Amino acid sequence: MEAFQPAFKLADLPTGAMRAVTLGGREVVVCHTREGVFALDNICTHAEARLCEGRLRATRLVCPLHGASFDVRDGRVLGPPATVSQPTHPVRIVDGTVEVALRR
Repeated sequence: MEAFQPAFKLADLPTGAMRAVTLGGREVVVCHTREGVFALDNICTHAEARLCEGRLRATRLVCPLHGASFDVRDGRVLGPPATVSQPTHPVRIVDGTVEVALRR
């Protein structure tokens, strides 16, 4: 696992919103939910759509292309047509800044 990298200020991402960032050459989507802040790979495991263009409903992230859905907390598939979990990354908040540690 790589070290935590700063992404943006938490104040710039309201609860219920998501935002794509590129860290270490990898695009991730950061989701701010009532349960916390979570980061996943931004490219859907089903058909390579950008998840940041989909919908965030509580902790469910819905892909804009075919409607596959994932739990942002652990990346597990919640709805088809996806069958492969979405890779997730550890997140922490330090002095109001969202930091993400990329998993390989």
